[in-house]
Amino acid sequence: MQAFLKGPSSISTKPPAAKEKGAAGAAGSSGEGKKLKPIPWVEKYRPKNVDEVAFQDEVVAVLKKSLEGADLPNLLFYGPPGTGKTSTILAAARELYGPELFRQRVLELNASDERGIQVIREKVKAFAQLTASGSRSDGKVCPPFKIVILDEADSMTSAAQAALRRTMEKESKTTRFCLICNYISRIIEPLTSRCSKFRFKPLSDKIQQQRLLDVSEKERVKISSEAVSYLVKVSEGDLRKAITFLQSATRLMGGKEITEKIVTEIAGVIPKETTDELLSVCQSGSFEKLETLAKNLINEGYAVAQLVNQLHDTVVESEDYSDKQKSVIVEKLAEVDKCLADGADEYLQLMSLCGLVMQQLTQNT
Repeated sequence: MQAFLKGPSSISTKPPAAKEKGAAGAAGSSGEGKKLKPIPWVEKYRPKNVDEVAFQDEVVAVLKKSLEGADLPNLLFYGPPGTGKTSTILAAARELYGPELFRQRVLELNASDERGIQVIREKVKAFAQLTASGSRSDGKVCPPFKIVILDEADSMTSAAQAALRRTMEKESKTTRFCLICNYISRIIEPLTSRCSKFRFKPLSDKIQQQRLLDVSEKERVKISSEAVSYLVKVSEGDLRKAITFLQSATRLMGGKEITEKIVTEIAGVIPKETTDELLSVCQSGSFEKLETLAKNLINEGYAVAQLVNQLHDTVVESEDYSDKQKSVIVEKLAEVDKCLADGADEYLQLMSLCGLVMQQLTQNT
C-alpha cells in the first residue's frame, strides 16, 4: 500500500519540470513553427507584464516599485469590469515569481470557487501559514512572501470577510492579500482599512481605440474607423467587452470589412432610427401605432432593458423636452428598470413607459 501511495507522488513531482523544460526548449527553438491553439482574443492579448497594463498609472507605479525590491502592501482593487484588475495582479505575480514558482506562491480564488467561512478558515489560512522559501532558477530576486488573490471579493459573505481579518494581520510576514471587487461598499470596513486601495478607472476612448487597432492589425482584421469608434462607445470603458465584440464580428464577417452596422447587430444595441421612431410615435399621440411598434420591438428580440438605457441617454441629451418632462420620464425609466430587474413582463413595462412618455409629450401640444 505504501509503495502504491509513494509511486504516483514520485512520478508526479519530476516529469512536469522535465516537460516544462522541454516545452521551453521547444518554444525557443521552433519559435512560431508550432500551430498555436485557438484561444479567445481576450486571453491571447491579456497583459503579460505590468508595463502592458493600460491607463492605470498609480497601480502600475506601486507594483513596479515592488518588482524593484520594495515591499508590497495588502491591495484592494476596485472599479468597473473589464478595466484590468485581475490582469494587473496576475501579470505582477508572474513577474515577481517567474513561471516556476508562480503556482506555489499564488493562491487565486474567485466567485466560481467555494469561499464560505470554512474555506477561509481552512484553505486560505493553511496557505497563508506556509513559509515562502526557495529562489528563482533565473537568478532574479524572489520576494519572501506569497500572494492570495481573492477575485470578486464583494460576493463573499460578511462572515467570510470577517474571518479574513485576523489571518491578514497574523500572516503579514509571509503573505500579502489582493482583494478585487466591483463595489467597494460591499467590503467590510476592517478589511478596507488594512489594504491600500486603488480605483481602476474605465478606459479612455483613445486607449481603447489604440488597443482595438493593435488587435485588429495582429489578427489581420479589416475594420472601418467608424466601426472602431462605435465599438468603443457601446463597450462603455470595458476593454474585455470591446475585444469580445471585435472577435464575434470578425467570425461573422469571415474576412470582409467590419462596419458600424455589424457592430450594432453584434452588441445587441437598438438602432438609433428605432428609438427615434418610438419617440416620434409617442409624440403623435396615436395609441394604436404605439401598440404595433411595441409589439414589433418585442417580436424582433430587442431587450427592453437595453432600450431603457438608450432612451435615458437620448432623453437627457435632447433639447426638445423641458426639464419637467425630462425629470418625469427619467423617473419612470428608473421604475421600469427596477421592475425588469425583478422579472416583470417586458411588453407590459414597455407599454407603461411609452404611455407615460406619450402623456408627457402630448400634454403641451
